[in-house]
Amino acid sequence: MLRLGPLAAAGRLLPAGPRLGPPRPSGGRVRLSRSRPPGPVGDRGLLARQVRAAAGSAGGGQSPALKTPKGTRDHPPAHVALRDRLLAAVVTCFKRHGAAAIDTPVLELRVPFARYLAMNKITNMKRYHVAKVYRRDNPATTRGRYREFYQCDFDIAGQFDPMIPDAECLKIVHEILSDLQLGDFIIKVNDRRILNGVFAVCGIPESKFITTCSTVDKLDKMPWEEVRSEMVGEKGLSPEAADHIGEYVQLHGGLDLIEQLLQDPKLSQNKLAKEGLGDMKLLFEYLTLFGITGKISFDLSLARGLDYYTGVIFEAVLLQPENDHVEEPVSVGSVAGGGRYDGLVGMFDPKGRKVPCVGVSIGIERIFSILEQRVKASGEKVRTTETQVLVATPQKHLLAARLKLISELWDAGIKAEMLYKKDPKLLKQLQYCEDTGIPFAAIIGEQELTDGVVKLRDVATREEVDIPREKLVDEIRRRLEP
Repeated sequence: MLRLGPLAAAGRLLPAGPRLGPPRPSGGRVRLSRSRPPGPVGDRGLLARQVRAAAGSAGGGQSPALKTPKGTRDHPPAHVALRDRLLAAVVTCFKRHGAAAIDTPVLELRVPFARYLAMNKITNMKRYHVAKVYRRDNPATTRGRYREFYQCDFDIAGQFDPMIPDAECLKIVHEILSDLQLGDFIIKVNDRRILNGVFAVCGIPESKFITTCSTVDKLDKMPWEEVRSEMVGEKGLSPEAADHIGEYVQLHGGLDLIEQLLQDPKLSQNKLAKEGLGDMKLLFEYLTLFGITGKISFDLSLARGLDYYTGVIFEAVLLQPENDHVEEPVSVGSVAGGGRYDGLVGMFDPKGRKVPCVGVSIGIERIFSILEQRVKASGEKVRTTETQVLVATPQKHLLAARLKLISELWDAGIKAEMLYKKDPKLLKQLQYCEDTGIPFAAIIGEQELTDGVVKLRDVATREEVDIPREKLVDEIRRRLEP
């Protein structure tokens, strides 16, 4: 299950190992090696030695063992096209909600967004950030956990009225998961103040809140009996205290549950819990206005292990459909998570000035894996280019005509291609269109040159029509309109 914070910063660690590491600094500067000019054939220069070292050649005529750095993988064109489509959908949503993009150094060891706000004395900002980030720990590629991965973050920083920004973050998650049509999902919400209030009324000392919280966070993948056993056996809680916690953290529901807990004799007397429940009630009122409460669950087992959260926390999970053997849909993995972190920026500010923040991180790699498996299972062919027209000729000795026409299309902003042969066969050119998904072919032969027209072919229907050359661009644009 993903453990994503609201900041890309949380995962932006220097990759382990020399092959992924940055250039070695020297005297406060980055020392870049400068290779000598290429020498004669057979010269054992610096570049040649580096290539052989990178390829892992053992010499003696043996073939090099070519592989990617540990914990990484190559992405062929179909994967990149699918990922670009996914990222575009996410970024479109972020922009729809008025977020501005920022970029921070990938080699930063700290929390970039919090540092960025503190360093620039920014107290009000709505931002998104999409970038490759790196894990320091050992990758587990068999479980889709790579050292290098994409993270997509949306955050709202500033002092605002309670729960309005928080509700928008949940709306964004709902929009993205609905647009991507990944299947049924639920967004779990809780509040760290409610959890801490529960621990307090159950007699847990404050010094054990964080460790108890991390154990509760395992309830999504462990039965309560095992969680209780860990609380008593490893965390040192009394059996009575663990049982009391279990009465609360196994509850989930909506506004009715919130009202029930507000009337709870013990929780209603705890200041933190009362504040958290009041804000949770307000949050559900806003989510009702957004029309998304059908996908929201107030779940007291949600803890999220990161200890910088100070208020509302949330996590979106995909659900496995019901069947004859399962009474309720079950989670198949987290695809987004986040929450409120009001104290993090103050840790970077020299004067400790706090900037309240709430944010969400979209689990792009998990979603990409799901889409990748779906495409593979369906046999769907993913277009890897955006070419709109192939310029083709039916006879020999017409390369000049193709070059001139394709140049006209490029200059007009039309995405066009041609085959790199002087005299390609027409059938081969049309087959290329079908193989790569190019929707139109602009065919220019001797007769078309004489008549001043271009034959425009719809590849899908195989319908052909002669278009006056001066009107070709307008006709292509018209046909490409959605």
